[in-house]
Amino acid sequence: MQNDVHLDAARDPLIIAEAWAKEGREVALATVVETWGSAPRPTGSHLVIDAEGNFHGSVSGGCVEGAVVTEAMDVLGSGKPRLLEFGVADETAWRVGLSCGGKIKVYVERLG
Repeated sequence: MQNDVHLDAARDPLIIAEAWAKEGREVALATVVETWGSAPRPTGSHLVIDAEGNFHGSVSGGCVEGAVVTEAMDVLGSGKPRLLEFGVADETAWRVGLSCGGKIKVYVERLG
């Protein structure tokens, strides 16, 4: 059982974010702050992104991760957080993989 705890800790995006920051990387954290309908990941899910485009974790599925990584690069550059919204009302819903009636809001912030 103890080994499972260590494996989970090694995959935890918040622990990864802390480790990357300690390595001197610029790090952004994306957090699902609201969901509605068919959302692939629950509120509180995280995706950590560094300035080179490396990422760990998940805030959704399909192309949402790619869109969030792109926005995170801008957040890292500007230092200004962003609240992103993806859902069926958005014309990009099919492209980002939320064609099943879901909506999510993702807050992206620079750490450190």
